[in-house]
Formats: sequence, structure tokens, C-alpha cells
Amino acid sequence: MSSQTAPRIEIYTTPTCPDCLALKRWLATQNLAYVEHDLREPAIAEEAKRRTGVRVAPITIIDDIHVFYGTFADQLRGIEAALGESRAA
Repeated sequence: MSSQTAPRIEIYTTPTCPDCLALKRWLATQNLAYVEHDLREPAIAEEAKRRTGVRVAPITIIDDIHVFYGTFADQLRGIEAALGESRAA
């Protein structure tokens, strides 16, 4: 019997970014909880840069291992694969 734990999902976004909105809508349709960080805050933007090496929106981090950035369409396949691994663990 396997115990499933929910993946830890963090997203770095801005309020007006269309890809950020698409990412949040998709996560909601998948019933996935996430922690959102607002890239408009300078300290958050610096944290994102330190953790990921990029300054773009959106950035998605799953279980502190998988990092995705770029358009939502570009991220989606990788996010689905990472979540598949996370759900199987």
C-alpha cells in the first residue's frame, strides 16, 4: 500500500501575465494546491533569481527539484511529467 503525498508546488508570477493566469487556472482544474510568490516584490524577484537563475514569469518549482519557466505551453509537458513522478512516489 503506497501513501501518496501531495507535491509541493511553488509558482512565481505577476498579476497581469497571461501565462501566469493560464498556469493558475490549470493548477485549479487539476485540484493542485500551490504557494504563489509575487515577482513584483524586489525580495521575491531576487529569491526567484537565486533559486532558478532566471527572471521571468511564470516560474514553477515542484518538490524543490523540478524547475520550469517560460510560457505556460512550454512548461506544461514538463509539469505533467514531474507531477506524474511526484504522484507515483
